[in-house]
Amino acid sequence: MTTPRQRFGVDPDVELPVPAAGELWTVGAVILNDGGQAFAQKRSPHRRLFPDSWDIVGGHVEAGETLLEALAREVEEETGRRLRHVRRFLGATTWTGDDSDGLRHEADFLVEVEGDLDRPSLEWSEHSAYGWFGPDDLDRLKENRLPGEFLIHDLIARVVRTGPRP
Repeated sequence: MTTPRQRFGVDPDVELPVPAAGELWTVGAVILNDGGQAFAQKRSPHRRLFPDSWDIVGGHVEAGETLLEALAREVEEETGRRLRHVRRFLGATTWTGDDSDGLRHEADFLVEVEGDLDRPSLEWSEHSAYGWFGPDDLDRLKENRLPGEFLIHDLIARVVRTGPRP
């Protein structure tokens, strides 16, 4: 199988986890605007996993995809924008969803995208709203989550407080 030419840049110091055979992986993209606010979208109330909760752009890695290929695909599917550059690996977490699919590993990245996200092309069947979150808006990211389920809040809080570079 031929790998398509990568159409985005990656900073040389970006670490990439290596998924083991049989593991279920997801990827997430934290996108900042010029004001340092992070983009998030609200999952529709009918979604099986984390309904009516705020989330970053991302999703499951499909069979045969690398983490970065999945990241680029998810950014385009969920925003209508192309991934331009992967700036930083934000870390990997392991979590179990409120569905029956079990343990997942998630690799999150700080990225830049092409185009204006003030008018994203959301998948409206999967998301009901979007917004930009800065230090004063972070508590909204806890909506419909129980204490201890603040993965998205904590990730975005860390990025907006440190900015594009750690």
